[in-house]
Amino acid sequence: MKFANSPLLSQRLPAWRARFIAALILLAFGALAARSAYLQVVNNDFLQQKGESRYARVIELSATRGRIVDRDGDILAVSTPVKSIWAIPEDARLTPPQARELAALVEMDVHELNRRLAAEKDFVFVKRQIPPDTAEKVAALNLPGIHQQREYRRYYPVGEVVSHVLGFTGVDDKGQEGVELAFEARLAGKPGSRRVIKDRLGHIVEDVESIKPPREGEDITLALDAKVQYLAFTYLKQALAEHKAKAGGVVVLDARTGEVLALANLPTYNPNNRGRLSGAQLRNRALTDVFEPGSTMKPFPVALALEKGRFRADSQIQTAPGRLTIGDATIHDAHPHGLLTVAQVVQKSSNVGVAKIAATLSPEEMWRMFDALGFGQPLRLGFPGEVGGRLRPFKTWRPIEQATMSYGHGISVTLMQLARAYLVFARDGDLLPLSLTRLGTPPLAGNTVFSAQTAHEVRAMLEMAVQPGGTATRAQIPGYRVAGKTGTAHKLEGGQYADRYVAVFVGFAPASDPRLVVAVMIDEPSAGKYYGGDVAAPVFAQVMDGSLRALGVAPDAPFKPLQVARDVAPEPENL
Repeated sequence: MKFANSPLLSQRLPAWRARFIAALILLAFGALAARSAYLQVVNNDFLQQKGESRYARVIELSATRGRIVDRDGDILAVSTPVKSIWAIPEDARLTPPQARELAALVEMDVHELNRRLAAEKDFVFVKRQIPPDTAEKVAALNLPGIHQQREYRRYYPVGEVVSHVLGFTGVDDKGQEGVELAFEARLAGKPGSRRVIKDRLGHIVEDVESIKPPREGEDITLALDAKVQYLAFTYLKQALAEHKAKAGGVVVLDARTGEVLALANLPTYNPNNRGRLSGAQLRNRALTDVFEPGSTMKPFPVALALEKGRFRADSQIQTAPGRLTIGDATIHDAHPHGLLTVAQVVQKSSNVGVAKIAATLSPEEMWRMFDALGFGQPLRLGFPGEVGGRLRPFKTWRPIEQATMSYGHGISVTLMQLARAYLVFARDGDLLPLSLTRLGTPPLAGNTVFSAQTAHEVRAMLEMAVQPGGTATRAQIPGYRVAGKTGTAHKLEGGQYADRYVAVFVGFAPASDPRLVVAVMIDEPSAGKYYGGDVAAPVFAQVMDGSLRALGVAPDAPFKPLQVARDVAPEPENL
């Protein structure tokens, strides 16, 4: 039977069924029309986002890192534009000749390049921070999947001379050490963003709009004086070579403001080329290394005794026979001096004399003085790794420990702490906070530690110490009155004093109206001389002389007498 003659074809379907099917079709078309109207009229963001995701991109606009300049505006650190090469591994299908050519341009091993391009990632850096001319050569190759972005690299024009102050930034231009890290929030700024249109190869074909402009980093003006810094670094380097020393440091402070004009350390490093660095090179020793300051501490208990009225500058103290027994320990002077005034105790650097002076003070009185001077606590300058030294609670002091602390043993300090403490004698007995940045308005006064009269009396004693009969005649400067104190201390190794020394000198000038405080530390001199008067005092004289003249400070003494005095051998110094 043929299909056309089938009786099924003669049967009529219900009319509602056809109408139902038609209604369903109309309803489907209506839903599609409503959805289309919704997407294109009411909520067109969805389709627009899907479309833009195929060609529109939001790119980050780097903020230029702020410059670091010295107090006169000379540039110490600046960011220069460079390019970084990056790739989308899935798209970067390079032929062997293309890979070799790219590797040669960016100075990479071709096997390392292929390894990076084979990574299962959406984004990889090929080489960061390459010069702009090299980046142009890479762009001329027009390689698939290879792209570029603008970055910044930090450049330090002065290099190793100021490296421990400035520190350095990492490959992402963020501070890692020194001022770069301490002032990261101000230097870094904040990146911005822009919306652009790119083609399928990733090239920008249209700049659409700015979303957020970058906020450039703030410039930092340091208190540092580049001329003084260079002098400090140069003379310290010469001294380390002459005395075959392990390390050293120099700090120069403005006595009127507390500003840090120079901070030099050796060993050092070049922040522009930091390959093969060690911890010894990176350490900012003036703030991170502690040592026993030796006789440079003697003026402080003497000043306290004067302040308390226990002695006068002309009070006499019997130091014969050159030794003093306290308990089961004996203190020695290298050379017995007999009857000395308090001023001569400082001038001759008598251990016995200063120990007898300290014995009239209570442990609490001495501790409070050391604490007021800033010993035993970090200065909080903002440098990473800054330490506070060691100052034990006074309740644990034994009489012999109080005596040895009076001449700088049993207490440890940093060079920066020691330099700051001498501000009390360079000023009228008050102690200023230190500043790494240039101050717009200098502080009028600091925290009072001693009276002005006491400060001036001790200043006169320190001036005697650099004159004939004192321990630091090599610290004198032609044309300027100088005041200061030497220090020489054995180094502690494994809890025992070793046959290694730290030579120190701290002083200020002009003594009639102090302008600068200079502290010098030479670690482990090994060429035969190790006393502070022989090793550190000449460095002080060179740095101070050059700095005063560079700053235009007027001389306050005749030239000829001081020139003669420099040829007089200094008094032997007690350890």
